[in-house]
Formats: sequence, structure tokens, C-alpha cells
Amino acid sequence: MKGLKKKDENILIVPEPFSGGIFLTYKCNSRCKHCMYACSPRWKADWISRGDAEKVLHNFSKAFKKRYPEGYEEVGVNLGLHFTGGEPFLNFNLLLDLVKTAGKMKIPSLFVETNCFWAVTDEIARERLLQLREAGLHGILISVNPFILEYVPFERTLRAIRAAREIFDGNVMIYQEFFRHQIERLGINGTMPLNDYLNRTGAAGLLYAELLPMGRACYELGHLFKKYPAERFFHMSCREELTRPWHVHVDNYCNYISGYCGGISLGDARNLDAICSGIDLDDHPILARLVSNRGIERLYVYGVEEFGYRESRSGYISKCHLCVDIRRHIIEQTDEFKELRPKEFYRNLSREAQSL
Repeated sequence: MKGLKKKDENILIVPEPFSGGIFLTYKCNSRCKHCMYACSPRWKADWISRGDAEKVLHNFSKAFKKRYPEGYEEVGVNLGLHFTGGEPFLNFNLLLDLVKTAGKMKIPSLFVETNCFWAVTDEIARERLLQLREAGLHGILISVNPFILEYVPFERTLRAIRAAREIFDGNVMIYQEFFRHQIERLGINGTMPLNDYLNRTGAAGLLYAELLPMGRACYELGHLFKKYPAERFFHMSCREELTRPWHVHVDNYCNYISGYCGGISLGDARNLDAICSGIDLDDHPILARLVSNRGIERLYVYGVEEFGYRESRSGYISKCHLCVDIRRHIIEQTDEFKELRPKEFYRNLSREAQSL
């Protein structure tokens, strides 16, 4: 680029985030087929440490204060800060402590995301949500979809919704209301396998799921999408996703993840200033390829020539599918790329990968 020194061209500028989430863990009671972050019960119960979480919260607090008025409590999926996972309620004491810490820092739009497996009685649902509100939580996002329905009895979801609306009033997000109404109309109690759900509703119902063709969905739900050869995605770059300042995530290992791009770390979120001051692409060869023009093609060629990657005969549902498949192939051969973290993400994408 004219006017830039060679050194400047090899630095990826990452803007400060203005909304994001913190993973307490990748471990989950569910193994949802659409999970972008490959969460499941198979993950180790590695929880973010309170010390690391405090550093990350401090960094988010500094960044967010530039964007939000003091005392801002309205919640939204792309506003403020949320605690997530995995399933954060698997370690309720840690969740409660982190809410208190975030509250003391006056972090805006503070909410938690959950699948409601824990709402086994009205008393428990109400007590836990009341504790969180008193600790400083502003609201809640309750996940409702046919993938979670495989693991979480629907009556628990409804119970949590009732308690949340009583305690958080208007600061309750149901993601997604379409499925809550549909599952209620179907009269479903307990859990239901996805195939049984599709037999009753048809695959067209998933059009409302905002199903992103990335992460585990590429492998577990690929049959629901049209597939294309790798070449179709060669002209694409991932720069926009990897430099996105909204709805970023920090996992329990302090990896800074942007663009829902599971398995790609932009660096250590405990040192957010270092990330936002620029990432040396010479030191991150995978990132360097992905953010360049025709980045998917460059990653594909690199995977083929250096690591023997072979194109899938069945094709790919998206550029994200091709990208993650190449990365999965590479990481099973080497640990040299610091941007490919955590390694367990790749091993939890599909049942096939778990045996690698």
C-alpha cells in the first residue's frame, strides 16, 4: 500500500472491542450440533481463573467506558458484556463471583447466556436468578432451539423464562422466540432428538435458526446445506471477521477470539493493549494468509503444499467450513502456530475428530 513501510504492511490493526463475552469454560452439558465453539461434556472442566477473569474484565471495562454512558443497563446480543461458555451455570459460584467483580467495575449491559439445564424447580430458578441480579447482573439471554432441545427438557426452559421475566423484567432475551412458540405448540415435554423434531416440523423450520455455517455445524449439519468445491471460496478474505470489534469473545484460556472464529486466537486478552496496538503477521502465518486478499486461497495452497491437505470430495458449505477444515488438518500435525488455539477445539468439532 502506497505510503506504508514494509513493516507496517505486516501489522494487523485490531480495533478496541465495544461488546463481547467471556467463556467460563468450553465444557457444557450439551453437545449441540450447531455449536460454533465445539463445546461439549467431553471438554475438561477447565474454568477461567478468578485472577485471569479480573484482568480481562478490567480491560473490557476500560474499552467499554469510551462507548457507553455511566449506568447503562439495557441488554442486547451486541451490547456490553456477557458471561457464556460452554454452560456458565455449571459453576454457579464462579459465575456469581465474576458478576460481582464486573458489577464493581460498573461494566455496562451485563448479562449471562444459558441453556437452562439447571432450572429443575421453580425455587431453584428463582433463587439463582435473584442472586445474580443482586450481585449486579442486568439481564439474561436464554437459548431456545431444537439443538438444545436434544439435551435440556423444555419444561426447564419455560421455568427459567418465567423466573427471568419476574426478576429481570424487560432485560430478558429469548434466543429465539420462534422456537419457543413452535415447541410450545407442538406440546413437547422433556427432550427430543433432532431427527424426531425434523420429522415433525421439516428441515425448513431450521431456516429460522439463524444457523451460521461454521464450527461444528459444518460437520454435523452439512447435509442440510448445498456444498461447493474449494475454489468457489478462493476469492474471499477473513479480514473483516478477524478485526471485528463487536461481540468478540475471550475464552477460559484467555484467547481473544473475533468474528465467531473458534480455534483462532488473536492473542492473550489479559494484554488487550498489545493486541489492539497491532499483531505482527510475520509471527502469525495462518492469520497473515487469512486477512490477505484471496486469503482463503492462500490458506488452502499453504495447507496443500506444506501439510498435504486434500480437498474434500463432498465439498464445503461455506468459506468457514473450508477454513476450519484446513486448520484442523494442520493442527493435528504441528503445534507451531500460536494463533491456532485451543487445540481441543479442533478435536471436538465432530465425532470423527475426537478419535484423532
